[in-house]
Amino acid sequence: MARRNSNARLEEALANLMNSQATLVANQASFQANFMTLAARTDERFARIEAELAEIRAILLRHEQMLQSLPEAVRQRIDFESR
Repeated sequence: MARRNSNARLEEALANLMNSQATLVANQASFQANFMTLAARTDERFARIEAELAEIRAILLRHEQMLQSLPEAVRQRIDFESR
């Protein structure tokens, strides 16, 4: 009888282990799917941010060029008006 009881507990423990492993696999699959979705959104977001940053840099470069040419433009304008 002790052997039968021991076998029953072993079978119950084995069934619990199998159930726990199945739950773990399902949780891992769910986690991975969520992670992949988040990673895709993050990649899209960073791509958008990098594109916006490139636009900002281009605008700043144009502004810098304008500011550098401003003193000469003012000199030309002053000389033009004084004639």
